[in-house]
Amino acid sequence: MNQGVFISFEGSEGCGKSTQISLLSERLRTLGREVDVLREPGGTALGECIRHLLQFAPEGLGMCPESELLLFTASRAQLVRERIRPALERGAVVICDRFLDSTTVYQGVARRLAPDTVAFINDFAVGGCLPDVTFLLDLDLAEARRRMAARNNPEAPPDRMEQEPDAFYEAVRAGYLRLAQACPSRVRRLDASRPEREIESEILEILSGQIHGIFPPPAFGEARIS
Repeated sequence: MNQGVFISFEGSEGCGKSTQISLLSERLRTLGREVDVLREPGGTALGECIRHLLQFAPEGLGMCPESELLLFTASRAQLVRERIRPALERGAVVICDRFLDSTTVYQGVARRLAPDTVAFINDFAVGGCLPDVTFLLDLDLAEARRRMAARNNPEAPPDRMEQEPDAFYEAVRAGYLRLAQACPSRVRRLDASRPEREIESEILEILSGQIHGIFPPPAFGEARIS
């Protein structure tokens, strides 16, 4: 059985996480790997209810940072135990759109909650389940805002998290960059302003070098990863 692999993608809104997750999951499935693509908050029935509350429900307006922290980590605790750990035990590749680093940055840095408290609650929620590698898609705020405006559906309800001012997202980006510097072996920063296929190639190269066996060897006559 292949060893389970846990990959997370991080970055501010509009950085291209969804595109790269789709490209990577498609490549891995083509090579015969079982892939479980998840999102945070969400991924379970409980998590999706929490996601709606955090993003769209009117009851979430005026939510205090402490409540926001606990809701995000409650969703994560359920996701780890219901979906992530079982998938890893089966030998699957788990790809998660956001994980605990989002809470470290959004709530711990941008919301200015005590870092030690955020770290303690994060640790409790994940129970030692951490990504093998985290890809940080780094993008400057102006380009991120442009992409967000281009993709937004004017008929969709407003996303509470996307309504934050520029200063909030500048703090998010700065927090992510500090995290990448503090955890260079796990958090790999990628320049998200480049073409999609160029970013994809770098992701494949990093995974090939960092996680042994993630890409099954090709059968005789098949093309290799490029």
